[in-house]
Order: sequence, then structure tokens, then C-alpha cells
Amino acid sequence: MKKWWKEPATEGRFRHGEAGFTLMELMIVMAVILIISLIAIPSMLNMMIQAHETSALASLRAIQAAEVQYQTNFPANGFACSISVLGGSSTSGPPSSQAAQMLQSSLAAGQKDGYTFNITNCTKTTGTNNQDLFTSYEVTAVPQTVGKTGHRGFCMDMSGEIKADPAGGTNCTIPIS
Repeated sequence: MKKWWKEPATEGRFRHGEAGFTLMELMIVMAVILIISLIAIPSMLNMMIQAHETSALASLRAIQAAEVQYQTNFPANGFACSISVLGGSSTSGPPSSQAAQMLQSSLAAGQKDGYTFNITNCTKTTGTNNQDLFTSYEVTAVPQTVGKTGHRGFCMDMSGEIKADPAGGTNCTIPIS
């Protein structure tokens, strides 16, 4: 018997059992994603370490600029021998020799972007009115976790010359241009 209605076309439609990916296809896709991740993660970690080291170098330059400004603004003190002295909040009043307000608070606290900063090796003389006058200093920047937050340590003297320690400490011998 001939049908007087037309059957719907099945060409563009899914047939029973063809409605998705097989388990094997999903496993292959997951394996490809895993391989790409294993390749990308180490290079991303190295990029993060490089970014932290670049930030540390920029922070050393900011500390150098703050030291020069501190020496200009407070000539009786010379240089600051404490990184916290270069910080301070503008809400606490005008700048002073104990809170110069020249560095951002995170850097003045001594830690920024995986590095710890410190001012060391200060040379002092006795100035007018028996006040200590700091005539030289050295700034150090060491990774908080060597190999994770940075590979190299950095040192900068009062002339602004930056040197690196490849072991991540403060035995800086390699000049940075």
C-alpha cells in the first residue's frame, strides 16, 4: 500500500547511537590537553620568575631615587639606613626624617613581588649636634624562595650600580647593565 504522506528526511539528523563522542575520543582529547599543559606550565613559571626579577630591579632603582631624595630633603641625616624610613603614609602628617613618604607602602615594608628588600652596610659618622649622619649604604633584594619567586639576588650600592648573585643571596659579583 502506498502512503499518501511523505516520510521526514533523515539525512541531516542523528541516528540512534551517533549522538556524541566516544569514550576513546574523549580520552584522546584529555591526553592532548594534558600534554599541552605539561609543556606550558614550566615556561609560565619561568616567566613569573623573570617578572619578579624585573620588578626587583625596578624596586632597587626606586629605592636609589628615594635615597637621593632623602639625602636632599634631610641633609643632617645623610642617607636612610632603614627601608621603612623611606615609606610612611601621607595621612599621618607631613614627611619627616622617620617617615619620608618616598616609597610605596609595600616596598617600604621590605617585601614586594616575591623579593625581600633591606638596606645594609651603612657607614655613619657623627654630624652636627651629635646626630648620626649616614654617608653610604647598600640595598639588597633576595628572593623569598629561591627557585620559586626568583633565581638571583641583587645588590646595589649608593652609586646605583646593581650586581647579581646567581645563587639567590647577597654575594653579588655579576654586574647588571
